[in-house]
Amino acid sequence: MQVLKVIAEGVTTSFRYPHFMMQIHPTFEMPPPATIYGHIASALGRWFDPREVRFAYHFTYQAKVEDLEHIFLLAPNPARSKDIPFEPVLQGGLNPFSRTLLFQPRLILYLDRPDWLEAFRSPRYAVVLGRSQDLFTYTEVSIVELAQSKEVYLEHTLLPYETHQWTHRGYAVLMPRWIDYEHGRRPTFEKYFIVHDRLHCPNDLLFFTQAQTPVFWYDPQSPAVQGRHLGLVFHSFCDD
Repeated sequence: MQVLKVIAEGVTTSFRYPHFMMQIHPTFEMPPPATIYGHIASALGRWFDPREVRFAYHFTYQAKVEDLEHIFLLAPNPARSKDIPFEPVLQGGLNPFSRTLLFQPRLILYLDRPDWLEAFRSPRYAVVLGRSQDLFTYTEVSIVELAQSKEVYLEHTLLPYETHQWTHRGYAVLMPRWIDYEHGRRPTFEKYFIVHDRLHCPNDLLFFTQAQTPVFWYDPQSPAVQGRHLGLVFHSFCDD
């Protein structure tokens, strides 16, 4: 299978948990699918049908740090009177909070749309991943031919939630999967399984029968470890 391979690097990024509003803004350790969707849309310069593409990725960072940031919470001043000159229109105060940042992030993104090559070589908008100030640079945009094997390694990636049945070397997480901009930015969520440590497949996965052992796509250009290459598990932004 031919896929589009994009390598993007930045200085910092943060993928905020949507349900934390005050005092702390923790980050997901992997970009949520909804963030990947926005990143692709930025390169294309348009919203696209989420059924148009499937993606897989490998994401790493060098360190996790805490940054102290400020938000000014403002509201209309109820005491304002037209008879009093220079009365503030708004009133409010400073709200400090701690945001978790990922330092020196690196994303290897695989898309089953090789025909989008030129869009990523000349993206329509500024390349960011995470917040609007988290600028990234594409260091490689190419097309690769994937191969299939039962013997691969999986690491630093997002896997289906069902993976937790086969290994304990990861953790489950609920992430925003896609945001519907045509219906008031309505989000949909999905459960996933995050893996950081390298898993050699099938050795490090517990299957009860040989027939359960899955066949993975893998990137032949990735570094070989014990004769295995980086395995890829593709996700969709919505149900088929």
